[in-house]
Amino acid sequence: MRGLISMVAALAIATPVLAHTDNDDDHDTWTVVQQQQQEAQTAAPVREISRIAGEVYRFRNNFHFSVFAVTPAGVIVTDPIDAEAAKWLKAEIAQRWNRPIKYLVYSHDHRDHIAGGEVFADTATVVAHRRAKEAIVEEKRPTAVPQLTFDDTMTIELGGTVLELSFVGRNHSDNSLVMRFPRERILFAVDFIPVKAMPFRDFPDGYLQEWIDSLKRVEAMDFDVLAPGHGPLGNKGDVVAYRNLMEELRAEVTALSRQGKSLDEIKKTVTLAKYKDWSGYEQMRELNVEGMHRMVQGTRRPN
Repeated sequence: MRGLISMVAALAIATPVLAHTDNDDDHDTWTVVQQQQQEAQTAAPVREISRIAGEVYRFRNNFHFSVFAVTPAGVIVTDPIDAEAAKWLKAEIAQRWNRPIKYLVYSHDHRDHIAGGEVFADTATVVAHRRAKEAIVEEKRPTAVPQLTFDDTMTIELGGTVLELSFVGRNHSDNSLVMRFPRERILFAVDFIPVKAMPFRDFPDGYLQEWIDSLKRVEAMDFDVLAPGHGPLGNKGDVVAYRNLMEELRAEVTALSRQGKSLDEIKKTVTLAKYKDWSGYEQMRELNVEGMHRMVQGTRRPN
């Protein structure tokens, strides 16, 4: 199967602004953000299809994005996002191109990206990493169970379009895939490489060193356009910038931990000021420091 990629104008997403303070309970704070997003999605979902390059397109459902490729032999879709979004996309594909959906590929097992896969499963072969299938089954994710799985790499070819699937290591999850359309020079990666955006909360379900290593492996890949699961399109430079953030955050938190500083002191000291213009800076910085502190302390052995 071959990928659909086109240079699409970056779509700005209106992210809820909610300041984080020392007196806030992190869980309650994030719950408010989630409620705002859910209300926006329930009230009037923003759904769009944009061409990235060639016959590869980007599908937007409010704050989430996936990609799909249209070929003479059928369509390859990726994350369905949720059942209603998938129904909308399926109807649009039928109306615009009148071609069957032949493959559905999950980026990883998290519900907010892969719910609703059953909408496509009547005609599509469902593909995912082996560990993603295990989590989908064991956690009872509300989606179609993958029929085809792999561990390291897999190539799908459909109607002259090639899509390369790669597992580059554990990062945001232990089963995230990188999807590359070599002809269109597009790379789709979800949640572990945001574009000019701070990491999500305190790195839940994250694997620190392997995350950094996986970013280096993506940097070595050949592509021009980075299509993330949230936010605007980017490029390889955005992968480098995000890795730099991760490495700088780790270095600062590690150095201060070795000086015997408390978590509260570290949160006040590590400002990451060079990233203050990135999306989510005010909401996520302290949570990022907390998560990095947890991961650093979990692997270092002080005197």
